[in-house]
Amino acid sequence: MPLDLSQPLPTIDVKAAVSPEEWEARVELAALYRLAARHGMTDLGGTHFSMRAPGPEHHFLINPYGLLFEEVTASNLVKIDVDGNIVLDNGFAVNPAGFTIHSAIHMAREDLVCVAHTHTVAGMGVSCLKVGLLPMTQHSLRFHNRLSYHDWEGVATNLDERERLVQDLGTNNNMILRNHGLLCCGRSVPEAWRNLFALEKSCASQLQAMAISKATGRPIVLPSEAVRQGTSDKLEERHGKATVSRDWPGQIAKLDREEPDYKT
Repeated sequence: MPLDLSQPLPTIDVKAAVSPEEWEARVELAALYRLAARHGMTDLGGTHFSMRAPGPEHHFLINPYGLLFEEVTASNLVKIDVDGNIVLDNGFAVNPAGFTIHSAIHMAREDLVCVAHTHTVAGMGVSCLKVGLLPMTQHSLRFHNRLSYHDWEGVATNLDERERLVQDLGTNNNMILRNHGLLCCGRSVPEAWRNLFALEKSCASQLQAMAISKATGRPIVLPSEAVRQGTSDKLEERHGKATVSRDWPGQIAKLDREEPDYKT
């Protein structure tokens, strides 16, 4: 249920109530929300990013229902368990649809720390194409033979869908939700950001190229299969062991200068 703003929020010092490791995780996830807002990867208060909370419990952090990405802070992130129960009451609720998709991944893939789901125009556009993502740019070749697809089953409130989501994701870390949007995961928040940024760029450039091709009557040129797989393998080798994007520190430094409240 959405938060009842007519009632005062419980007074709780979240930073004091959680471990230093969890607080650090909260700050990092809040930064991801702010970066998504800066880069236009939002759908008002819809869609969610989540992160496995440090500790032996199967808890994870997710955005509060009803807040914009640009309003997310370390303190207002909600900690829930895999059954959707809030385990640290900071006065906010969560969206059941977001819980369904994210809990599925967190329950099945212990290697993935962060799950990011978006409804961007480019992501939704490509998700509606039967051909899916084309191997046409260096950005998109990162995902060549490493991208999964999941058919849309309606608004994701059916817990039975979790099994099919996990099955379709398989061993990949990124997936296009057909007729819906993008789902990018990572072994860290920075890695999820790197995947999300690259997949979003891939979708946007594909739609632009398809529009230009249609308007001019000129065909789209695709690299050979050898180049596609070779590029994908090289990028995977370069980035496969790194969980921090080289661009992440610069993005964080900009946030620290211009939106330092994300850390509160």
